[in-house]
Amino acid sequence: MRMRRRIAGLAAGAAGLAAAGTAVGIARQQRVIARRGAGDATPLGSLRSAPITVVADDGVPLHVEVDEVERAGGTGGKRGKGRNQQPTLVFVHGFALTLDCWHFQRAGFRGLLRTVYYDQRSHGRSGRSERENATIDQLGRDLLQVLDQVVPDGPVVLVGHSMGGMTILALADEHPELFGDRITGVALIATTAGALQPHKMVVPFIPDVVGSELAVRGISLLSRVSRTVDGVRRVGKPLSTVLTDRYAFGSKVPATYVDFTDQLLGTTPFEVVAEFFPSFGELDKFAVLRAFDGLPTIVLCGTRDKVTPISHSRTLADELPHAHFEEVEGAGHMVIMERHERVNATLDQLIASASPAQPGVTGGL
Repeated sequence: MRMRRRIAGLAAGAAGLAAAGTAVGIARQQRVIARRGAGDATPLGSLRSAPITVVADDGVPLHVEVDEVERAGGTGGKRGKGRNQQPTLVFVHGFALTLDCWHFQRAGFRGLLRTVYYDQRSHGRSGRSERENATIDQLGRDLLQVLDQVVPDGPVVLVGHSMGGMTILALADEHPELFGDRITGVALIATTAGALQPHKMVVPFIPDVVGSELAVRGISLLSRVSRTVDGVRRVGKPLSTVLTDRYAFGSKVPATYVDFTDQLLGTTPFEVVAEFFPSFGELDKFAVLRAFDGLPTIVLCGTRDKVTPISHSRTLADELPHAHFEEVEGAGHMVIMERHERVNATLDQLIASASPAQPGVTGGL
């Protein structure tokens, strides 16, 4: 099965080259090449755009940022309607992170396509959720609100990392009709549809040796003294950095990557960690995957992912036989940073497959 997927991946690359063989494709590929290295040339977390507030169905304000495409004449404009309209990319971040985790994707696609980033509820600059709404299903409803208010028309490609992938599955659970119609492509990165050991989702906050049931009880108890826990986390930052390096990455990455990721994790209050924690053990969205039949989809994960191990992505790939599956050798959970060039190249293939057909242009995964 995996050998067939590797062959399919090579075929996808060939299709991408065929698409690049046209004048339109060559021009696009030149722009993609020109963006390589843009993330490392830009301070981590420094890419910004004017904030937009999207209000969730329970009243929680969500912080959204949109990078528009410069139109002819140098002005950014609203998206026009048309059969050949390029898709908007909507990026959905993972647990205890913020939209800034997409730094390298944002740098890579900035100016090429319209891209949307937002902080999940209780994360980053978004408002705090009530405890009862700190669930994966609610995150799916939040994503729908973002789509309705920020991308009301035109094709959409959803890109989810970790809990962000679960968010996309939650949306598909409630609104399968959107997939294949409004949503023309999906990327599921370092994520799962269920059968997850919940304690792995809070690494590096608790030791990996702690069992799931004990972890749930421990997290619940610690949430009662969350301010104290947050204080301990700040004092123990050297240890936190070491654990982030161990659990978030699979290879030796620049210290700036580790420090930045540790900073993102540290901005999430422990009380938020505790509120979302039970949702991971309850997750079961395997039946939802049928909504992706015939839809351009990629499943990507690092082989050294300690949070959502590669076995979860292999299961997703088995359930999605037509998906493009990539195992990124040696990469960890933060593959979107660790191997960002590889991730961006794969996303570019997905975009080509999910874009409306243009005369003389072919492509596919």
